[in-house]
Amino acid sequence: MALNLMQLNDRQGVNHTLEEKLMAKSAIDKLFNPKSVAVVGASRHSGKIGHAVLYNLVYGGYRGKIYPINPNANEVLGLQCYPSVLKVPEEIDLAVITVPSVLVPQVMEEIGQKNISTSIVISSGFKEVGGEGAKLEREIVEIAKKYGIRFLGPNCFGVIDTWNSLNTTFSSQSPLKGHIAFISQSGALCVAILNQGLMEKIGFSKFINLGNKADIDEIDLMEYLADDPQTKVITLYLEDIRQGRKFVRTARKVVKKKPVLVIKAGRTEEGEKAVSSHTGSLAGMDVAYETAFKQSGVIRAYRIDELFDAAEAFANQPIPKSEKVAIITNGGGVGVLLTDAASLNGLKFARFSQKTIEELHKFLPPFASFRNPLDVTGNANEEVYFNAFKTIINDPNVDGVITASLPLQIMDERKLAHLIGEVATQVKKPVIGCFMGGEEVEEVEDILRKYNIPNYTEPERAVKAYAKLVRYKKILEELNMEENVVTFDVNRKGVAEIFKKLREENRTRLTEIEAKQVLENYGIIVPKYRVVKSLEEAVEAAEDIGYPVVLKIVSPDIIHKSDIGAVKINIIDEKKLRVAYQEIIRNVKKHAPKAVVHGISVQEMVPSGIEVIIGGIKDPQFGPLVMFGLGGIYVEIFRDVAFRVTPVSEREAEKMISEIRGYNIIRGVRGRTRGDINFIKETIMRVSQLLEDFKEISELDINPLTVHEKGGFAVDARMKIKY
Repeated sequence: MALNLMQLNDRQGVNHTLEEKLMAKSAIDKLFNPKSVAVVGASRHSGKIGHAVLYNLVYGGYRGKIYPINPNANEVLGLQCYPSVLKVPEEIDLAVITVPSVLVPQVMEEIGQKNISTSIVISSGFKEVGGEGAKLEREIVEIAKKYGIRFLGPNCFGVIDTWNSLNTTFSSQSPLKGHIAFISQSGALCVAILNQGLMEKIGFSKFINLGNKADIDEIDLMEYLADDPQTKVITLYLEDIRQGRKFVRTARKVVKKKPVLVIKAGRTEEGEKAVSSHTGSLAGMDVAYETAFKQSGVIRAYRIDELFDAAEAFANQPIPKSEKVAIITNGGGVGVLLTDAASLNGLKFARFSQKTIEELHKFLPPFASFRNPLDVTGNANEEVYFNAFKTIINDPNVDGVITASLPLQIMDERKLAHLIGEVATQVKKPVIGCFMGGEEVEEVEDILRKYNIPNYTEPERAVKAYAKLVRYKKILEELNMEENVVTFDVNRKGVAEIFKKLREENRTRLTEIEAKQVLENYGIIVPKYRVVKSLEEAVEAAEDIGYPVVLKIVSPDIIHKSDIGAVKINIIDEKKLRVAYQEIIRNVKKHAPKAVVHGISVQEMVPSGIEVIIGGIKDPQFGPLVMFGLGGIYVEIFRDVAFRVTPVSEREAEKMISEIRGYNIIRGVRGRTRGDINFIKETIMRVSQLLEDFKEISELDINPLTVHEKGGFAVDARMKIKY
């Protein structure tokens, strides 16, 4: 049975009614398009936040009605002052709260009584300080729910909408008008980016600080901005995502409409996690975010300049039809740097048509390069360079151009910028500038900017920005493919009974046999086995299973059995079995005398094959994650693994297999036996279904899953639950 992901979401109850969605969107729209704003805590003193917010509204060009709220003043900045929002005779769309934290609950009550649907709580002193602050935050959340108020914050910088000249922040400046929306969890970073954006002439549509995210969060804002006509690209700085699975679902929808770029801080934080399984030790907190971004189509940046370099490209240039790019330069060294960067970032060099090459020969010197990348040489003036640019951008084999120029005496770069800009606006292909130089390049950048051509003064930055345009093209193609999650016929009742037994015994860790029983209930093939309590039972079991066999201790207290000599493999006859059995008993008594022992398992010795690992772990934000990689000892040595948030579709399972570096080993390179990829794929999906069905599974390892040319076996398994 196959379910579309949207159908699955519906079944899990994640869809809201149309009325609820429209109400939520209307409330959030008033953050940016209010007809009237009340500033609660408006101050007459210039050093106060309440004064700065009111000042920015009054003198920032906002055209709506403004109501200062201050019980101790009659007038602020020439506007009539009111003691409470309840005393304002007209309707109010948005309330901006700047009073001390202890007064915010009372203000929120009055806002509710006034039927104000939207608020920004700039006031600090809430959850971020702990104790009483956290209690106050819970109180205002409850009041907001009671009245149906949507609010941003608390402890936030506010909101700026450049297209409506709305500035509800206490910033001393406003950003330039543009098409980049910036959502930040850090208020301090908002100030820094705002100032940097002014210096670098980056234009923004919306500027939003989330603060403590007590109500409105990044998911709400992404949904809203997806349909905002002034926003062409959404950028985010995040420190956490609390509703991970909802973020993935929402981001997939938003990315289909416009690109989403994110910086996630805290990449190296290990967090609290058990390391009893390979999956647990490999799945640091950041792995879940990386995986979620990949699955949802969100493009991750790792530096502020990288984030806004890409944002400027998305805001100003079309998406290329393919990764085939042309590079043109008047300096050989720059051309080499651009070429290296393009290759490292997965771009492909367009092959010029014969017609293009013939045209280039008409005005370029014979010693010029007539291939891509095209070096017009330092002898080219602006006319020659422009003719070359015009020729290659009109080549049907070229889907975009990175144009680089060095400031030379014979070159009028200002004129060149105009000429390139005029042609670039006529073609539906991205053009990225890499005009390099000192202060003189600023005037050239201003000219290029008039034609919506972003310029980067370093070759690597130009290429990375272009590469993200290409990446988004591929993301759209993938997101538009149908995603089906296969649901297998399994024995959920059998697994539930095993977990019930563990809870009754107050255990969290399954024995290997119990873990294999869980896998069997979900159709995952394991070697034949029998648990015995005596040597004679072991001999009898080996005869029934057939030699060679493996002996393993069965104990919930012994995780790494081979480390203490509690595993014996390739036992070929009864004599060797008797010796191995006694050795295991002695080793357990010596190294784990207090361990609870359920017996010894006699298992079929399966033929050797390609060893892979399939694992699972439950992430606090994103829920269950499935892992795949090379198994055995290689998983720890190479850490060559892929993760996905469940549920995993058939196509995602295929991608997990192909994206690890060891994929060629599975494919059977250089005459090696090819592994059964369909078997691996099905096992990944069965594990995904198991993790979805039983959220109490906190860790799972199948290591190794021995893969043969046809089929395979889950040779060893570990599992842990949390309840």
